[in-house]
Amino acid sequence: MNNKKTMLKIIFKLNKIYHVRVRRGNPFKVLIGTILSQRTKDEVTWPANDKLFRIVKKPEDFLKLSEKQIADLIKPVGFYNQKTKRIKELSKILVEKYDGKVPKTREELMQLPGVGGKTADCVICFGFSEYVIPVDTHVSVVSRRLHLTKNKDPEKIREDLHKIFKGKKRLIINNLLVEFGKEYCTARYPKCKICPVLDLCPYESKNL
Repeated sequence: MNNKKTMLKIIFKLNKIYHVRVRRGNPFKVLIGTILSQRTKDEVTWPANDKLFRIVKKPEDFLKLSEKQIADLIKPVGFYNQKTKRIKELSKILVEKYDGKVPKTREELMQLPGVGGKTADCVICFGFSEYVIPVDTHVSVVSRRLHLTKNKDPEKIREDLHKIFKGKKRLIINNLLVEFGKEYCTARYPKCKICPVLDLCPYESKNL
């Protein structure tokens, strides 16, 4: 894996570019927003999320809406019918089992419909400010290219990143690598020629 000193230089340099700040959101909004974002681009997700939360504020509000009403609110996010069913189901569980609150443990979160490890970690990180690193596609791709991990399995990548980054640093790693992955280190064609950390990057197959 990458030399730790080099890796810290890369993270420092990226943070000077993106100025990531830790912002805690409402755990329920983070949960629903992350579900909406699954296999959907941000430019589609966020307008749908904003429209949705102008109508609903808490799990109980979803139970008052029909599936059609929810689907109409979240269109055109990908797989909106599936996500509608999951949101309706998990809202019912939150109301009946957790008194309308979002559980704080990863294990409990992952028992909710539509919630896997990444979504659970997003809630824990951005909703509760606990020190975890959510691993999505951008984080996975960039982490391997920077030699922060050799693994492809998100759970193992998470373990490797947690060994490297401790404490509050974990709260910014997802956002940093996501922004970097969107702008420069894209999954299909990394823009190595204009990459701001090219001089530090250990990736063997640079796109030059």
